Amino acid sequence: MTNKYKEIQRTFDILSFNEKNQPLEKALSIKRQGEWKSFSTKEYRKQADLMSLGFLSLGFKKGEKIATIINNRPEWNFVDFGMSQLGLVHVGIYPTISDEEFKHILSHSESRILIVSDKLLYDKLTPIVSQLDNIEEIYTIDSVEGVKNISDIQSVGEKEGDNSKEELEKRKADIKPDDLLSIIYTSGTTGLSKGVMLSHKNVVSNVVLATQFTEYQKPGNRAFSFLPMSHILERTGNYLWQLIGLELYYAESIESLIPDMQEASPHTFITVPRIFEKIYDKIISKGRELSFIKKTLFFWAVRLADKYDPDPSKRCPFYNFKLKIADKLIYSKWRDALGGSIKGVISGGAALQPRLARAFWAAGIFVQEGYGLTETSPLVSATGYYHPNVKFGAVGIIPDSVKVKIAEDGEILVQGDNVMLGYYKSPEKTAEVMAGGWFHTGDIGKVEGNFLFITDRKKEIFKLSGGKYVAPQKIENILKESSFIEQIMVIGENERFTAALIVPDFSFLHNWCAIHNVQYRDNTSLINTPKVIARLQKEVDHFNEGLGHIEKIKVNKLVCENWTPETGELSPTLKLKRKIIMTKYQKMIENIYKQTQA
Repeated sequence: MTNKYKEIQRTFDILSFNEKNQPLEKALSIKRQGEWKSFSTKEYRKQADLMSLGFLSLGFKKGEKIATIINNRPEWNFVDFGMSQLGLVHVGIYPTISDEEFKHILSHSESRILIVSDKLLYDKLTPIVSQLDNIEEIYTIDSVEGVKNISDIQSVGEKEGDNSKEELEKRKADIKPDDLLSIIYTSGTTGLSKGVMLSHKNVVSNVVLATQFTEYQKPGNRAFSFLPMSHILERTGNYLWQLIGLELYYAESIESLIPDMQEASPHTFITVPRIFEKIYDKIISKGRELSFIKKTLFFWAVRLADKYDPDPSKRCPFYNFKLKIADKLIYSKWRDALGGSIKGVISGGAALQPRLARAFWAAGIFVQEGYGLTETSPLVSATGYYHPNVKFGAVGIIPDSVKVKIAEDGEILVQGDNVMLGYYKSPEKTAEVMAGGWFHTGDIGKVEGNFLFITDRKKEIFKLSGGKYVAPQKIENILKESSFIEQIMVIGENERFTAALIVPDFSFLHNWCAIHNVQYRDNTSLINTPKVIARLQKEVDHFNEGLGHIEKIKVNKLVCENWTPETGELSPTLKLKRKIIMTKYQKMIENIYKQTQA
């Protein structure tokens, strides 16, 4: 831990640090009913303390659990620090999980109360909570008639006033770095989720570590936040931006995300590769709509970006000259779409396609990839902001404070202050992943120099009937470079050849059909149209050229349903739930392998 941040031992120390060193007039801001509402550092302190005093008045004791389902907004921070200052355990829950998962997490965590954002979530969770004995009350943040509000908790705390402030200070002093801060339930891809126990030390060590990768951000810069706070990447990032002294901005809604971002004009934000894919696809789609001359210039700039290298010595003067022209004519408009002030963007949760990384870096949008898991708080490695700490295809450099080794079978093992305390109420599973004193990530990778590369998930690698192993994630990531492909799952375990289920990007495909005069009734008829099948096959054939013999997709089948967390095919962090997809499309898969020709 750097000397600058040595006083940061617990997450709530960040607020005290800011009060002392870098108070802001706009520490937290959100768009509400068309207007921006801001909270200063001073108001932030008042609101967090009122939450703490309210919880004290309600009789909460150190170690007790409070569950939240709160969209990104300043109140998340008031509630979070209000809890952590008392040693209460924050159980953050994704809003998009199944009713079965909601019930499991709320019961398993032994949460005493549940705090939700709005009436929609209140109405959704009330029937589930009615089946549980441990949840005493549901509170909302938005005002809902007849429902208790977090302002009620704060009002109780305010009435106690000075009577409880001394107790609050005692409770804060009693919180140790190794105390449990949060339980985050990882959705996984099979079965009910496990509760990852993270201490203050786990998270704080990771936040301070991340400052070495974000030194280009200065106090007073602006960060935009939209990934769910229940996602450890966004939560750690939320603490990181505050520690650096950035102003935090939240959108009014998902629907208003882009216009709100353009108004806030952030210098940074955190996202997942799928969002970058969507942004890039939208950029390309807009480019196709341009007039002939503008379209020619646009795709010249796109091709130029495909050749970008972060090492300045590998870019000749003529390339740099062309890059400046492309920047003035094309790339600057890409940055304007994200607010115009972007310095660097953090991507995590899955591998980013190298092609996309090149495109955004060429456009002056420096995408820093990171790798980690909920169990590692999450950062294990990260890409730097400048050469030589950037290598496309790698997930960053391994910092000195984190130890990484590769097991004989290729699995990535991790040690460090960032590694979790264990799984809640599951010593057997904890012992299994912590065998030999190292956390077993379940990811297969390699280290070259100080760069870490991920090749696949250990449990997802399968063997063909001929005995050859196939790493599906690698193939899927390559195929998803196609504008025609929204999602893909590679299959073939114990079968003769590798195949795939493909969800087309229907928005892109509909535009393609309009240009090529392809008639269809709905998406079901669309994926059965010979011209569409042939066009998707052409895409697969193109990417097959760069794959090894056993990796090539011999047969692909198009499906007409989008895969989402809500429909169950994806986890909340947008990872494929392979067993669920296999079950859903069992007959289609059986028909694939009934073919006599491979």
